[in-house]
Amino acid sequence: MAKADNETITRLVAQAREGDREAFSKLIRLMMNDIIALTFRMTGDRETAKDLAQDTFLTAWEKLSGFRGESAFRSWLYRIATNKAINLLNRPASRELPLDMELPSVSTPETKLIRKELQDSVREFMQQLPPGQRVVFDLRFYKQLSFEEISTITGRAVGTVKTHYRQSAIKLREWASRKGWRS
Repeated sequence: MAKADNETITRLVAQAREGDREAFSKLIRLMMNDIIALTFRMTGDRETAKDLAQDTFLTAWEKLSGFRGESAFRSWLYRIATNKAINLLNRPASRELPLDMELPSVSTPETKLIRKELQDSVREFMQQLPPGQRVVFDLRFYKQLSFEEISTITGRAVGTVKTHYRQSAIKLREWASRKGWRS
């Protein structure tokens, strides 16, 4: 299903809050890929990302009556997913997760190889970040959210979010330099 505008999401959330399971199913279809992408970039594992996404929507359904609408539903959902991923990453056994991502087909074998190497490199870098920096980097770099939106999602002060992003950017430059990359 295509991405929905905020008005559609707001309408579906209102219907779901009244117990309309079909409306909530539509929300899942609209937002599942975004949540899987977020949790995948945080964990580096496709199956774990899918599990976290399912758990995110289950929690959202169970807690929907507590959604006050002070932030966008999407932000609230990202926060649930982020918290679940961080909790998983903070478990000692989950520090080493496999990185197996299927890549969409591209036009030539050479561009496919370059893209895969770049994706592998970025995943390798992100796995080295502490969970707090990783989520901020992901939401800012991939989702292009504002620091204020990230603050709402993570529950951290805007200054803390900016610090996490700045620290991850510095680490990315250092990491890229060690890899021999140039800007």
